[in-house]
Amino acid sequence: MDYRWRCQDAGGRDVPGDEPLFGGQTEAEDWLSQSWQDLLAAGVDRVTLLHGEAEVYGPMSLHSS
Repeated sequence: MDYRWRCQDAGGRDVPGDEPLFGGQTEAEDWLSQSWQDLLAAGVDRVTLLHGEAEVYGPMSLHSS
């Protein structure tokens, strides 16, 4: 099963867009650390890491505290 990020806006609605798949959790987290500012600029407010359809963790805000 692949890992992916569920991207949502401030209202909890999924933000449509490219949804890359990752072979491992570390790969997914590395991608997020490089891409979070682009996601924020595209209207993403929070992300949840999924493994298949199971939630690994999240939702996690992309905004600083």
